[in-house]
Amino acid sequence: MARYSMSEFVEATRQQDRGEGLFELEGDRLLEINLNGMVWTKTGSMVAYLGDIRFTREGILEHGVGRLLKKAVSGEGARLTKAEGRGSLYLADAGKKVSIIYLENDTLFVNGNDVLAFQDGMQWDIKMMRKVTAMLAGGLFNVKLEGTGMVAITTHYDPLTLRVEPGRPVITDPNATVAWSGSLTPEFRTDISLKTFFGRGSGESVQMQFEGDGFVVIQPFEELALQAQGSTR
Repeated sequence: MARYSMSEFVEATRQQDRGEGLFELEGDRLLEINLNGMVWTKTGSMVAYLGDIRFTREGILEHGVGRLLKKAVSGEGARLTKAEGRGSLYLADAGKKVSIIYLENDTLFVNGNDVLAFQDGMQWDIKMMRKVTAMLAGGLFNVKLEGTGMVAITTHYDPLTLRVEPGRPVITDPNATVAWSGSLTPEFRTDISLKTFFGRGSGESVQMQFEGDGFVVIQPFEELALQAQGSTR
């Protein structure tokens, strides 16, 4: 086989069936869903599919007026699409890294921008962080997922999970915070320092404080801060 031939490229990049179940990773940045029923996906995340799959935007009043009002405030970041049918569905989000988490009668909070897909039957709701919305450009909201099923989240580069233990709080930048366990409720604090006065106060001056027993997932990237400048990477 000639080096760099077409057949070599096809073989090296072809889809791999790993037999991992409903959610599978095709590399670090593509999620394959072996669909036989319905899943919720982030609107705009579909890059390809095989089989008989139908896509339906979340109905305006499908989950009640209360959630509709929260979605109107939170913007595009938590818009969801139903994927129904049978086949192979491929999802991605701006080249971000994909991680799969199996919840077993658990609760997980995920930043609204970082939810890629989750299994049908899980309970979910949008939670606005009112205390911090006025402090950060674009506000801050997250999706509460609870029950049993598969969840796919995205991060810019490799995620890092920090353990939170009683008496040992973890402090994070809201723009770099991806997810946290349902046992934790973050508090918000401000750090007034010299860098705030020198124009660097967008992220460091507002912090999330996690206390109790659980975990927090962060990424090496300040997502909302760069989005406000018109960049996705």
